[in-house]
Amino acid sequence: MSIERPAKPPTPPHPVLDRYYATSAEHQSFVGALFDGAAQHYNRIGRMLDLGSGPGYRRWALRRAGLRPGMRLLDVGTGTGLLARGGVQLVGTSGLVVGVDPSRGMLAEARKALPSPLVQGRGEALPFRDNAFDLLSMGFALRHVPDLDVTFDEYLRVLKPGGRLLLLEVVRPTSRLSRWLLRAHLQRVLPALTRMRTGSEPAELLMKYYWDTIDQCLPPEAIVEILSRRGFVDIGRGVLFGFLYEYTARKPPA
Repeated sequence: MSIERPAKPPTPPHPVLDRYYATSAEHQSFVGALFDGAAQHYNRIGRMLDLGSGPGYRRWALRRAGLRPGMRLLDVGTGTGLLARGGVQLVGTSGLVVGVDPSRGMLAEARKALPSPLVQGRGEALPFRDNAFDLLSMGFALRHVPDLDVTFDEYLRVLKPGGRLLLLEVVRPTSRLSRWLLRAHLQRVLPALTRMRTGSEPAELLMKYYWDTIDQCLPPEAIVEILSRRGFVDIGRGVLFGFLYEYTARKPPA
């Protein structure tokens, strides 16, 4: 006689943020509506956020992760395609970059500047075959997935044996001063600038929501542990300025 085991509870990157939504079941619909509403202003917000340094940094991170001409890159949570654009430049005409994102609004903005295939979908249920990509990237979107275990299982599935993973994320600074400065920037300065320049309430709210997801997100040690638990190897993490993290890992070779 088989014994029915209880389903494993999900591993979200942060607890329910009841300031924005009431239950975990409402999380994805809230995030979807927020990004759809802010999509047309997202690139402008990004330039205010990184002071124009974003494109160069993203290409640099992809290159250091091992992206080369001729490779196949999957960019999950591609948004308006900011990380994917750097990938297109690196893989050249002999390679392929595919972007996937749940937000129709963000994908519509990405199509304006990105020649790559774009697919509506979620990281925890990727609509791609097994062993399809040389490298999988995710830029500053890990905080928005509903279940890290399921998502990392999917990442492992679609990567080729020996394929690499690159996760870029903003992490809560350990320094009290750095934490105060980042919080003030994201919850006060950027929302005010966004309101003045766009007049968009969703775009303004998105900046405030960003800080709360950063503040409540699992620490880097926990992310590394989950990557290892799901089967990734050669896991590494680097940090810039005390809050900009790069997680790298590899799918075991066949």
